Amino acid sequence: MSKPTLLILAATALLLCQAAHAAPKPCDELKVEIATKLDEKGVKGYELTAVDNDKVGDAKVIGSCDGGTKKLTYVRK
Repeated sequence: MSKPTLLILAATALLLCQAAHAAPKPCDELKVEIATKLDEKGVKGYELTAVDNDKVGDAKVIGSCDGGTKKLTYVRK
């Protein structure tokens, strides 16, 4: 293969890897993943909530989900 062809193939592979890495997650799936990590670390008394982007309020945003249409928020109780 020629160098230009190899460069195009490499660039395409890189773009595909980046797209797969940034794939949107459903809010429920992300919420379970984060809750599991917090529970493993012994964190108690918290609430994770998926809210519309414009309804975040004073909560700490810890992620986005549903293709960026919602934010996952964390609040200590």
